Amino acid sequence: MVSQPLLHDATVILRAPTQAWSAPDGAIGDKPIHGIYHSDVRVVSSETVTVGDLPGEHIATSPGAADTVTFVSLLRHLDDTAPDPRVRALLTRTVTAGGASSTLTVESTLTQDVTTTVVVRIESDLAAMELVKSGDRGEPVTIDVVGATASWSNGPVSASVTAAGAELVTDERALELRWTVLIPAKGSVDVGWHYTMSDAEAVVRGVTTPVPWSVPVLAAGDDRLARWVSRALDDLDGLRLTTAHSSGEFLAAGAPWFFTLFGRDSIWAARFMLPLGTALAADTLRVLAGLQGTTSVAETAEQPGKVMHELRRGQLTIPGEGISLPPLYYGTVDATPLWACLLHDAWRWGMPDDEVRALLPNLVAALEWMRDFGDADGDGLLEYVDETGHGLSNQGWKDSGDSVQWRDGSLAEGPIALCEVQAYAYEAATHGADLLDHFGLPGADEWRAWAARLQTRFREMFWIASDDGAYPAIALDAQKRAVDTVTSNLGHLLGTGLLDDREARLVARRLGSPELDSGYGLRTMSTDSVGYWPLSYHGGSVWAHDTAIAISGLTRDGFHAEASSLASGLLAAAAGFDYRMPELHSGDAAAATSVPLPYPAACRPQAWSAAAAISVLGSTLGLVPSAQDGSLHVSPSTTVGALSVSGLRLGTADVAIQVSTDGEVIAASGADITVG
Repeated sequence: MVSQPLLHDATVILRAPTQAWSAPDGAIGDKPIHGIYHSDVRVVSSETVTVGDLPGEHIATSPGAADTVTFVSLLRHLDDTAPDPRVRALLTRTVTAGGASSTLTVESTLTQDVTTTVVVRIESDLAAMELVKSGDRGEPVTIDVVGATASWSNGPVSASVTAAGAELVTDERALELRWTVLIPAKGSVDVGWHYTMSDAEAVVRGVTTPVPWSVPVLAAGDDRLARWVSRALDDLDGLRLTTAHSSGEFLAAGAPWFFTLFGRDSIWAARFMLPLGTALAADTLRVLAGLQGTTSVAETAEQPGKVMHELRRGQLTIPGEGISLPPLYYGTVDATPLWACLLHDAWRWGMPDDEVRALLPNLVAALEWMRDFGDADGDGLLEYVDETGHGLSNQGWKDSGDSVQWRDGSLAEGPIALCEVQAYAYEAATHGADLLDHFGLPGADEWRAWAARLQTRFREMFWIASDDGAYPAIALDAQKRAVDTVTSNLGHLLGTGLLDDREARLVARRLGSPELDSGYGLRTMSTDSVGYWPLSYHGGSVWAHDTAIAISGLTRDGFHAEASSLASGLLAAAAGFDYRMPELHSGDAAAATSVPLPYPAACRPQAWSAAAAISVLGSTLGLVPSAQDGSLHVSPSTTVGALSVSGLRLGTADVAIQVSTDGEVIAASGADITVG
């Protein structure tokens, strides 16, 4: 039996579309995830380093930027008998978008020279990422040596390695790089090797241009937010990609499994990043608009106006799960309304009118998809169902097979109408109407009326009576029954306009309950559900982006106490993960564990988990933009104490805000600041 690889204790560096996963001492090969990958293919499956025929004794791992790490080890077998260690090795590994380089530095404070050997042993299985994800391995491939270069290939994916001054020796399974080195007395010696990788069938490419967002400078009474933001922006830089046929940038969903364009993930990440500028959002919108559906194809789930789900270099087959997805797959119910929401929000943050105007035909197509295809049965609500039998059975953000279940643990049957998708659709229609009005296009009244009908249907169909207060169902099942599990999906309803004040209060109370608020963020499922388990992917774990969405909605609707509690929980979780927030973590209560517990197979870094740091910053300041008149509404909370931030962006203006410990704005510049 093979299982999905665990990731929580591995060291990762990345520069999309290249990533390297190793043990904390830098060795590659002991764990199923280990390897150097390019374009979703493992080009190096094993790399071990010995000095004097032995590996060093690891003492430290020192991360640099997202693409660099240094591993420090002692070489006591080369040492003298003194108690202090006198010989050490520093292995620095760096990845680029299509390359990986390593430098091994051996340092000595001995009073005599030391002559020894350095050997790097390399293997490759050229395994596809889906094979790795299943826990399996490929067979070692043959590595050919010509002169000072060794190379290997499976056809489209090619790799080579060079190593100045090394002897290159191959056997049936591996390549060895061998150096004889002299470590001078009280001196050091370096050796290095470099991989070059390419993929003739790549659908995404790396980015080397400067980041398309401003980099804020933060100072706060609680420094955890500043540290999370700093680490997050570094990771997001490493996740930048373009498609093979466009120049527009977007954020890859996450490492290692989702190193490509995902409609929903890339939209949410770009939306979170809007306080730092609109360039990323504008590019993301254009890239997705270029792939917007134009016809109906059951096999790919494409429909006119629909925004895609994911892009891969080939058919994606997940062994043991019965899932086989085409390279360009549209199986998502929420990416299309979320695209419209992002366009509106980017406009409010200052995306230039000409750029917005160019995307209005895509907006109209997206709105029409909601009406004509998203609402497949004409009941005024958006549903989904997998028509192929081998696509995703659930097509909201909680897309695992057991994510929509009744309170007794039984699974709901589709077609499924998710509660949060109705909120996205309502927001897309109303804000889409605002854009149509602003740009003088017809149809705004029609879309507001459509949204009003959806709101009425939601109120009639989704609310469940309960002794401790009514709440919205996670979904309606195939028989239009309200699925009664209490979940974090409720947090996505707030701030969209779908709920009235009374309904919003009921939702906020649920989100602030100990059944959902874990103290490290918002649980995906309430602890009073039979299906709850803290290590369930969508049934009790905590997702940073999910919590950040709830925090934003709570803040927008005026529930600051609940928002502050969840924000404080995320800050505690961020500190527990050394500020590289994983895709998700355990839903165990903070009261029961002194540190957040990992979900061991969580991706890390993940675009929307990293970008959640910027969303939490925006919620902490209570930012509501209106670039059309140059104003920015600020309503700070006291979650992090006194806060000073510069480098925010409203349109082309740089904005700085200073807030006192009691939440009072004491200085602001760069925009017409209103406080409330």
